[in-house]
Amino acid sequence: MIHASKIIVALDFHDKEKVMETFKQLQGHPIWIKIGLELFYSLGPQAVYMAKERGFNVFLDLKLHDIPNTVFKALHSLKSLPIDMINVHALGGLEMMKNSAAAILEYEKKPLLIAVTQLTSTSPAQFNNELKFNGDILDHVSHLALLAKSAGLDGVVASPLEVEIIKRLCGKDFKTITPGIRPLGSASDDQKRITTPKEALTIGADLLVIGRPITRDPNPRAALERILHGA
Repeated sequence: MIHASKIIVALDFHDKEKVMETFKQLQGHPIWIKIGLELFYSLGPQAVYMAKERGFNVFLDLKLHDIPNTVFKALHSLKSLPIDMINVHALGGLEMMKNSAAAILEYEKKPLLIAVTQLTSTSPAQFNNELKFNGDILDHVSHLALLAKSAGLDGVVASPLEVEIIKRLCGKDFKTITPGIRPLGSASDDQKRITTPKEALTIGADLLVIGRPITRDPNPRAALERILHGA
């Protein structure tokens, strides 16, 4: 049995009626809700308040990535929102992440601050041939995780395949938030580096981001409960 507090349901769509219906379906389970670019650009802060009013923890997934001062000011401008976790992009560098950590200290209730390492939609071939990074993804993600830890962040977003080495390098209390989670029998969609929910937790992942296998199901509540029971 997987505890619902380990699950982050990604609402990667923009329709307000669908959001409200999904909330209704999932209410009562102590899950997290991920509000990403599409939903935040559509409904703005209203999406955060809607989720909190229904008792969900909120992960504001904006992947902030800009010069250090701009990211600091962006985080400062979000400090009135009742969020529980927010992220920046580790490729913004050490100074940007340090500025981000400083901005979070201004929040009345400090949310978790995490850094995106490498998107789980990136394949090894894309990483080397298209993006022109040297070495392999695991080394790259490990380096960015260490950089995030040194900047004072609480954890990283990474594939479950990279969790074990991140925990070994950064410590068991350094959070790993893992997209690329697909229950048995689910389509992989555009995700490349994936595991099942049970596999990810066995490896040591702290929070599992699951979107389409739940939100595209005709019965999102039933889909969530299948996952909680080990699907």
